[in-house]
Amino acid sequence: MTNVAFAEPELNNVRAVYLSADDLSVAASILYNAYFDDPHFVDIFQAEKEGYESRLRSAIREELNAFWVAKQPMIGLFDDNRLLAVACLTSPDSAFGAGRYWHWRLKMLLTAGLFGTRQMVEKEERVRGNIPASNFHMLSFIAVHPDHQHHGLGHILMGAIDSVLLEDTRSEGVGVYVTLPKCLSFFSDGRYELVRELEVGHITGHLMFRKRPDATDSE
Repeated sequence: MTNVAFAEPELNNVRAVYLSADDLSVAASILYNAYFDDPHFVDIFQAEKEGYESRLRSAIREELNAFWVAKQPMIGLFDDNRLLAVACLTSPDSAFGAGRYWHWRLKMLLTAGLFGTRQMVEKEERVRGNIPASNFHMLSFIAVHPDHQHHGLGHILMGAIDSVLLEDTRSEGVGVYVTLPKCLSFFSDGRYELVRELEVGHITGHLMFRKRPDATDSE
C-alpha cells in the first residue's frame, strides 16, 4: 500500500464551526486515534483483553451520538471540507453528564461492561465534584488528526473553546481531566491551571481548570 501525503492546511484558511451529524463518523475516527493509548480508556476498556479496539470505537461513537442528541457543543476545525481537529464540551446547565440517557447507559454496558461503565460514571462525577466553580463547561474530548499535529491547530482549537465560553455568560470556565502526561504542557500553555491530582479507578490524572477568559484574551 502506498502512503498518501496530505498537504498541510494554510492556518489562515482553517475555520472553526460546530459539527454536523455528517461529521460524527470522521470525528470518531480522529478521537479513536488520539485516545487509543490514553491510560483512562486503556484501563476502562481493558486493553489487555481481545477486542479493545472494537470496544473503544463503539464507546467513542456512543459518546458522540449522546453529545449530538443532547445538543452539546462539538467544535471542528476544517480546511475546506476536510475535518482536521475536534473538541467536545458539556454545557454548564446541562443535565447531560455522568448519568447520560438510559439508552446511553444500556449501550455502554454492552460495550464496556458493568465495571467499565461504572468507572466512566465515577470519573465524571469525581471530576465535576472537584472543579472550583459552580457553573462551568467540561472538555470531554480534544484531538487533532494525526497527519496534522504540531502545526498550530491545537492552539486554534483552544481559541475556539474560549469563544464557546464567551458565548455563554453563565460559564465560569472550563475543566479538563488530563491523563496523558504529554498533554499537560499543552493545557498549561492554554492557561489551564492545575487544580489537583485525582485518582479514578487505577489511574491518576491531573484536573485542570481554565477560568473564563476576558474578551481581549481570545483576540
